[in-house]
Amino acid sequence: MAEKILCVDDDANILESYKRQLRKHFQIETALGGELGLAAIRSSGPYAVVLSDMRMPGMNGIQFLTRVRELAPDTVRVMLTGYVDVETAVAAVNEGHLFRFLTKPCPPEVLIRAMDSALRQYRLVTAERELLEKTLGGSVKVLTEILGLVNPTAFSRASRMKRHVQQMVRELEIPNAWQFELAAMLSQVGCVTLPPEMLGKIDAGLPLSREEQEMFASHPSIGRNLLANIPRLEPIARMIEAQQVRFAAMLREDLRQDPVALGGQMLRLALELDRLLVQGVSFRAALGELQRHKDEFEPRLLAALDRAEDAKTGSTTKSVTVRELVTGMILDENVRAKNGMLLVARGQEVTQPVLERLRSFSLKVGIIEPFIVLVPGPLSSYRSDEVYEGGKTHAKSLVGG
Repeated sequence: MAEKILCVDDDANILESYKRQLRKHFQIETALGGELGLAAIRSSGPYAVVLSDMRMPGMNGIQFLTRVRELAPDTVRVMLTGYVDVETAVAAVNEGHLFRFLTKPCPPEVLIRAMDSALRQYRLVTAERELLEKTLGGSVKVLTEILGLVNPTAFSRASRMKRHVQQMVRELEIPNAWQFELAAMLSQVGCVTLPPEMLGKIDAGLPLSREEQEMFASHPSIGRNLLANIPRLEPIARMIEAQQVRFAAMLREDLRQDPVALGGQMLRLALELDRLLVQGVSFRAALGELQRHKDEFEPRLLAALDRAEDAKTGSTTKSVTVRELVTGMILDENVRAKNGMLLVARGQEVTQPVLERLRSFSLKVGIIEPFIVLVPGPLSSYRSDEVYEGGKTHAKSLVGG
C-alpha cells in the first residue's frame, strides 16, 4: 500500500500550495478542517503522516492530532503553524505527541525534508509492529499449540477465549488488537501446573475443594511469572495476571487509559462466558446471565459481545472422521483415543499440529470416531484434493460432498 500523507488546514489555498510543493515527492491528500480530516482517516486511512495547521475553527490542531493518535496510533503527526508561543508548542508536543513542530512560512525544501523524516519514522514504527504481530505472534501460536498437546483442556479453553476477545476488540475498534489476542492465547499457560482432572471439574461445573480453589486462583500469577521475562510480553503478562480481578474493583479511569486493565477484564469476561458455554448454555442465555452481574464485568465489553455475531453464526455442524478433517474446522466435542485418553478438547480449532497428532493416534492407537465439528462459513464449500488415509493421500471432497 502506498504511504499517503494527509494535509489538514482550514484554508483551501494553503492546501493547494501543499499539493504543488509535495505532490512530485509524495502521495498527498487534503482535508478542509479537523472534522473532514478525521472523516478521511476513518474512510481512506491508514495515512503514514498527518500534517495539520494549529488554528482551525471548531477543532484546533492539538485537539485534531490528539484524536488522530487515538484513531491511528501508528500515524506520524506533524504540525505546521504561523502562530507560535511556548505554551502552544508544549501543549502540541505533549498532547498531540508530535514528531515535528514547524512554523510558517516554511520553505519547500524544509517541508520536504520533514516529510521524508516522518515517513522514515512511520516505517520504523510499522516495521516494529509487524515484527511483534507476525514474528512474536507466530512464535506464541506455535508455543500454545505445543502446550495444547500437553494440556488439551486448558489450551482449548484459551483458543475459545481468543475468539471472544477478537469479537470484543473488533466491536470496540480497539487499536493494537494483537496484544489482547496474544493475552487470550497465553491466558491459561499457568494451568500447566494444575492436574487435568481439576480442569475437568471446572468445565463440568463441579465444586472444588479449598485446596483446589487456591491452586486454580494461583494460575494467573504463575502465568505472569512464566512470561514476564520475555521481551515485549510484559504488558501481556500483566493482563494475564489481572484476569480474575472483578470489575467493581477497577477504576473507570484505568479501563479508559490502561490497556492492561482493559485486557484483564476482557480475559475475565471471555473465561466466564466460555465456562457457561462449555456447560451447554446457549450463547445468548450465557450472555444474559453475565449481564445480571453488573459488578462483575465491564458493561462496554458485555455490550460489545451482545452486538457481536454468535460464534457459531455462519457455521455448520458436520460429523467427520480423522481423515476428513481440514485445518480451520473447530471441534464441537472432545476427541478421545480408543484407550480413553483425551487428545483434543471441544472448542479447539484444527491446526496443522492438531491434525498431525490426531492422524498419528488414529494409526497407532485408534480414535473414537466420527465426531462433530463446526465448519466455518468460508470452509463450507471447501474441497481438498488430498485426504489422509492409511499413511497415503487420496483425492476426495472433504466438506459438503
